[in-house]
Amino acid sequence: MEAYIPQALFILFVICFLIQLCYLLIRLRLFAAYTVPAKELSTAVIPVSVIISARNEAENLQKFLPAILQQEYPEFEVVVVDDCSVDESHHILLEFSKNHPHLKIVSVTEHRRFKTGKKFALTMGIKAAKYEHLLFTDADCQPASAHWVARMAGNFSGNTEIVLGYSPYIKERGFINAFVRFETLRTAINYFSAALARNAYMGIGRNLAYTKSLFFKNKGFASHLHVMAGDDDLFVNQNATPVNTVIEVHPDAFTFSESKRTFRSFFRQKKRHMGVGGLYKNKHRRLLSAEALSGFLFYVTLGILLYFNTQLLVLAGAYLVRLITQLVIYQKSAGKLSGSKLLWFLPFFDLIYYVYLNVFGLVGTFIKTTQWK
Repeated sequence: MEAYIPQALFILFVICFLIQLCYLLIRLRLFAAYTVPAKELSTAVIPVSVIISARNEAENLQKFLPAILQQEYPEFEVVVVDDCSVDESHHILLEFSKNHPHLKIVSVTEHRRFKTGKKFALTMGIKAAKYEHLLFTDADCQPASAHWVARMAGNFSGNTEIVLGYSPYIKERGFINAFVRFETLRTAINYFSAALARNAYMGIGRNLAYTKSLFFKNKGFASHLHVMAGDDDLFVNQNATPVNTVIEVHPDAFTFSESKRTFRSFFRQKKRHMGVGGLYKNKHRRLLSAEALSGFLFYVTLGILLYFNTQLLVLAGAYLVRLITQLVIYQKSAGKLSGSKLLWFLPFFDLIYYVYLNVFGLVGTFIKTTQWK
């Protein structure tokens, strides 16, 4: 019986290897082959409402809000929802409003019996917005340039109702920061490739735009209001179509934010994010689960087979083929997202990435979070 174990594991290894290779060559190559359009800023100005939900973000508002208020765009407003803050957020916003008339403050107060979350705050901000086209970011985000609004808004034409942007983390010292930046890069390559395949499944609220009419036509966050997270990825997952979603990856359109600095805060953040995956459309759940599980089992079976000294040349060949394919595709993709240097750590981070996906996937399934901040 024991003689069959390495053979069965080898078959599983080959299956996982083929799934990984197909995912790289069929799906992820789409973004690798994508050429960022060298387009000038649009002269057709679409009025835009920038919406930010902020709970106890006094320090971040002081630090990052000026770059948003000072965007070089003819007609836009900035709607900041002061979501039950108990710090100096409201006073800071009032000070900003004295010199920036296009800043609109929406205050949400906590009810004794009803605990509000980010989705409620964003809904209040959307209702208060006076423009049809909405651009979302967070209080701890800073646009890469003064043309962020212009770049994102310039995509609204024809059937476009959703624009997916990119929001990398600021480079700092330490393992957690490096891995968070790698994970953000990998996630972006995944969802940009899916959008290019006309099968968008998520976006990130740190840099996301959609229309007000789309929000209300589909009843906003009503279908997933019972979960704290998902104001960004679940909304895109449920409302993106093959023709209404585009991507924007011009470097001027990035928004940067600071990553979590401790494992505890990182765990808390990812537990909240990964918990919404079960609410994705079935086709997206199957695709993402197959990719995550095959990557994890690829490494597990590789390690066990190495221990049994089984088919060492085949194992080494398969590992190198997959690694080289990754390097080629990720290098072309990461170059568009200013993340090429992270690929020096690919062999190590890739292993950690697949362990992380499966561990946090399980944690998110069985442990629910009750707060968004």
